[in-house]
Amino acid sequence: MDNVDTGIGRVKENLSLSLSRIRRWPEFGVILAFSTIFMVFSLLAPKFVTLRNLTGVFTIVSELGIITIGVAFLMIAGEFDLSVSSVYALSGFLFVTLANSFNSLLALIITLVAAACIGFLNGTITLRAGIPSFITTLGTMMFLRGIMLAVTGGRSVVYNGDLIVPTMLTRFIGRGFRPSHIWFLALALFFSLILTRTRYGNWVFATGGKKEVARAMGVNVNRVKVVNFMISSVMAGLAGCIVINRFGVANASFGMGMELEAIASAVIGGTFLMGGYGTIIGAFFGAFLMGMMRTGLVMVGAPAYWYQAFVGAILVIAATINIKLRRLEM
Repeated sequence: MDNVDTGIGRVKENLSLSLSRIRRWPEFGVILAFSTIFMVFSLLAPKFVTLRNLTGVFTIVSELGIITIGVAFLMIAGEFDLSVSSVYALSGFLFVTLANSFNSLLALIITLVAAACIGFLNGTITLRAGIPSFITTLGTMMFLRGIMLAVTGGRSVVYNGDLIVPTMLTRFIGRGFRPSHIWFLALALFFSLILTRTRYGNWVFATGGKKEVARAMGVNVNRVKVVNFMISSVMAGLAGCIVINRFGVANASFGMGMELEAIASAVIGGTFLMGGYGTIIGAFFGAFLMGMMRTGLVMVGAPAYWYQAFVGAILVIAATINIKLRRLEM
C-alpha cells in the first residue's frame, strides 16, 4: 500500500513539474489563447472551420505574420520598428512601378534591397545619434507615408507586369492555398532556427537582455541591432509585395496601423517589450490569433470595430502574463 501511495505521489510530483515547465514557455499563453478562441468561434460560427474560411484567414495572417517575424526578431534585440507599415506600403508601390516597366523578379529584388536600406538607415540613425528607436522609426514612418501621398496624390497604381512574381507569391496553388502561406511557414521556421540554434541567435538575446555584458563578451551589439533593423524592413517589404500581387493594385494608404498590429502580435506571442526574451513560434501564433479574431468576430456578427477592443484587451493580458513568466525565470 505504501508503495502505491509513493508511486502516486511521484506521478503527481512529475506532473506538477511538467506543468510548471510548460507554463514557463514563452508560447504557452498565446497557444492557450489561440486554442480557446478557435474553439469559441468554431461553436458560434460553424462556417468558421470550413477550408475556404481557414485558408482565407491564413492569407491575411501570412501578410501580417511575415511583418511580425521581423518585428519580433528586432524587439528581442531591444529595439522597436514603427516604420514597417510605411515600408510595407512603399515596397508595394515601388514594386508595381518597377514591374510595370521591366521584369517583375528584378523589380522584387530591387524593392527588397531598398527596404533593407531603409532598415540600415533606421539602425544607423538610432545608434549613431543615440535616439530611441521608437522616435527614429516613428519619424521614418511619417516621412515615407507623406512622400508617397505627395507623389501619388492618393491615387492607386494598377499592376500590369508579368506573372513571375505573382505566381511565386500569391497565385492559388489549390484548395484555396497560396504560396504566401508557404513563405510564412518557411520564414517562421528559418528565423526560429536562427534564434534558437545559432550563435547569432544567442547574440540577439544577449543584445536585448544585457547589452553591456554582451559587449564585454565580444558581441558587436551595434552590428546585431542594425542587421535586425534591416531584417525587419525586408520582411515588411516582402509582405508589401505579397499584398500588392494579391490585389493587383498599390495605394499609399495600404498598411496603416499594421505596425501596431505586428507589435501586438509579437507581444501576445511572448516577446518581452524590453527585449532579451521571446520566440518566433510565439510571434507566429500571435499573428494567427490576430487574423483569426478579425475574421471570427465578423462571422459571429460582431461589428468590425470590436476587433480593436478585443486586441487591446488581449494585449494587456498578454503583457501581464509575459512579465509574470519572466519573473518566474529570474
